[in-house]
Amino acid sequence: MESVKRILFGEPRDPTDPKVFHKISLIAFLAWVGLGADGLTSSCYGPDEAFRAILGHRYLAFHLALMTAITVAVISFAYSLLIEHFPSGGGGYLVSTKLLGAKAGVVSGSALVVDYVLTITVSICSGVDALFSMLPIGWQNFKVPADLVVLGLLLLLNLRGVKESVKLLLPIFIFFVAAHFLLITYGIFSHIWALPGVISTSHAQMTRDASSLGWIPLLLILFRSYSLGAGTYTGIEATSNAVPILREPRVATAKRTMLYMAISLAFTAGGILFCYLLWNASPEPGKTMNAVLVERVFGSWAIGTWAVGKWLVIFTLASEGALLFVAAQTGYIDGPRVLANMAVDSWVPHRFAQLSDRLVTKYGILIMGISSGLLVIYTHGKVSFLVVLYAINVFITFSLSQLGMSRYWLGEGRHRAPHWRRYLVIHGVALILCLSILTITVFEKFAEGGWLTIVITTSLVILCLLIQKHYAGIRTEIRKLDTILDEIPTTPMPDAMAELDPNKPIAALLVSGYGGLGIHSILSIQRLFPGYYKNILFISLGIVDSGSFKGRHEVENLEKDTEENLKRYVAFARSLGLQADFRYNLGTDVVGEAEPLCQEVVKEYPTTVFFLGKLIFAKEKLYYRILHNDTAFAIQRRLQFSGLQTVVLPIRMNVD
Repeated sequence: MESVKRILFGEPRDPTDPKVFHKISLIAFLAWVGLGADGLTSSCYGPDEAFRAILGHRYLAFHLALMTAITVAVISFAYSLLIEHFPSGGGGYLVSTKLLGAKAGVVSGSALVVDYVLTITVSICSGVDALFSMLPIGWQNFKVPADLVVLGLLLLLNLRGVKESVKLLLPIFIFFVAAHFLLITYGIFSHIWALPGVISTSHAQMTRDASSLGWIPLLLILFRSYSLGAGTYTGIEATSNAVPILREPRVATAKRTMLYMAISLAFTAGGILFCYLLWNASPEPGKTMNAVLVERVFGSWAIGTWAVGKWLVIFTLASEGALLFVAAQTGYIDGPRVLANMAVDSWVPHRFAQLSDRLVTKYGILIMGISSGLLVIYTHGKVSFLVVLYAINVFITFSLSQLGMSRYWLGEGRHRAPHWRRYLVIHGVALILCLSILTITVFEKFAEGGWLTIVITTSLVILCLLIQKHYAGIRTEIRKLDTILDEIPTTPMPDAMAELDPNKPIAALLVSGYGGLGIHSILSIQRLFPGYYKNILFISLGIVDSGSFKGRHEVENLEKDTEENLKRYVAFARSLGLQADFRYNLGTDVVGEAEPLCQEVVKEYPTTVFFLGKLIFAKEKLYYRILHNDTAFAIQRRLQFSGLQTVVLPIRMNVD
């Protein structure tokens, strides 16, 4: 079984290896591939939606292309500045939490989680649709199973590691960029001679329509189409969420990645809109606007008798479909990271902050994949419905992030930077754009399914509030245990008498941070076995999770803190007249790391019996198994199977 796991997921990685961050981090180019694909694939449907909304006024495509490029530039620049202020990761959840408060943070985080689930679902279903459009109609019955197969393969790739999955998908990304660069540059420069006429004709048509309709209705048509193409901007925030997985120096790498994303997205989305106008592209039944454009631009190309254009059309459209699979990476990379950050703050179960032995947030990846699979089954992979759900959440997060930064520069920031007015203007303009797009999208799409995504996001916010309330109750009970530290009389033991005696019974107590829980367990051992255990060995496993796995220095700090806490336990035990020492190790899996460390202890001290503390509730509820790991029982089973005597000590919690 272990060999199969290694084949599927790869060999474990050592989080204490100084080179591990270099091995798994992404340079700007690979980050552009893994994170920028979401933005680039939006050019497959964002410009399409926007252009269809201005039919009858197609000359507005020129202005729409400019507005799209400017919007990408403004929002990207705003997030680039945001990264400077949040160098450890400036995604919407962290920004909203720190600048607007915890309640705004959980709204932003919940919206992001739903958004990333939909990123995976929409990307995969759209990609499968694109590929199946080249197959006979009878194959449509296999589309949903194909969606699920692709979903499962990407899930497996991401459990192996982010860098591995990005490298494997790199050729698809490069071909998409190359094909669309050729499409847009040829599409524009082959009509360069016609540009003056197109511009003058557009101006004349706009003047004519303005005189008949009025400028305000015409501007409303333009702004409505601009807002309905909001899907174009959905991938911009991805880099700010994924800063922790970027190569050092992370801020510089993140800003370079953001620049790559902004240039490529503005060029692709704006260029496609402009090409619609230049090539007189119009909707055709059963085809996307991009398919119509590609056929018109490449369809007539030929070298002798070889129909080059036909193959270019096939490869370009296939690259769009395949890149949509790559775009699902954004959901698999950033969704688990948002969940991990929320887990550290106790909004979601703490297990979402845990890392696998491949140093990925495995529970987050699994929940994103499973949720996406359920959506595929529920919606039968209908992209038209999924896009409606997808359109709203990202702009909730965008708006909250830009509101937080605007508030910062109006308040504290104005005293810290000489150019604060410039930054305020940038974030203020981005806020106005995001709020406008969000408002119009909700108004236009509410009856078409927008209500459902609002219900889902609101339900997730309520669930997060309930989870946080439960964890707050646990922390209150633990603080009550901490009060016993002030009530215990102590008598320090001379250091010369404090060493463990291997010939006497030794109680090995597994502890985490120093506090009332550990002290309660020490006293329980003395109460249950009065006068028997004069030797106590403290064992701790420093768990490297998403909160600590942000760089080599953070792991070093974790090791230092683990050792300091153990020294405090030793000092306390010795003050009770006990002989004490400690052992520790670092890892990602507390159960997996416990057994080898305990085996080493038994080799040194054969008379050792192991003790663990376990939270016990007055009324055990089913969801407690999700909120609290049964770590103590899992370690007990593992150690007892290895022949090591293990006792679990109950610690009562008066929490509903």
